[in-house]
Amino acid sequence: MEQTAAHLPDAFTHIRLILGFVISLSLARLLSGLVRFVQHPETLKPDAIHLMWSFSVLLLLIHFWWWEFWLGAIAIWTFALYVFLLMFALQLFLLTALLYPDNVSEYAGYGDYFMRRRAWFFSVLASVNLFDVVDTLIKGAHHAAQYSWDYWVQAPAYVLLSLVAIFTANRKFHIVFVTANLIWQIFFIAEAFSVLGS
Repeated sequence: MEQTAAHLPDAFTHIRLILGFVISLSLARLLSGLVRFVQHPETLKPDAIHLMWSFSVLLLLIHFWWWEFWLGAIAIWTFALYVFLLMFALQLFLLTALLYPDNVSEYAGYGDYFMRRRAWFFSVLASVNLFDVVDTLIKGAHHAAQYSWDYWVQAPAYVLLSLVAIFTANRKFHIVFVTANLIWQIFFIAEAFSVLGS
């Protein structure tokens, strides 16, 4: 029997488990990468830009997992929707893998590695922000209406800044970008989940 949509009440739970596995792998990869600086302080030197993006992706992973609770309002699950959400989560894993490759011995350190491979990282980051807008719309008009104009400006702004980041190795630009990004993330989380979260 061919099935194009899932009406079962546990469909969301099933899909959430799969997303959870991907996010768990992402968190493990990121935390394992961060702890390397404690394990090998003489051979691995942290870089400010790389480290700040690491904390940014950590916030993104935590935020994403909580944010997906709103998917519970979806009554009918299609395979296309499942694939979309899986691709969204896989991009988050890709961000962590790009931040912490298996080996950086061919580079002068994480700072050198990040700047030389930044086109990959910022391409995925731009895509994540576009996927986030679609994800918000998928959750329904009522959910999307909760956001003010600044949320809807976020995706095009990140895409534009990511394009600039791909083509410039200017460290001042990258410091400003990642700092502004972290401030925005913290502000957005505080605004969206005022006090302990709604």
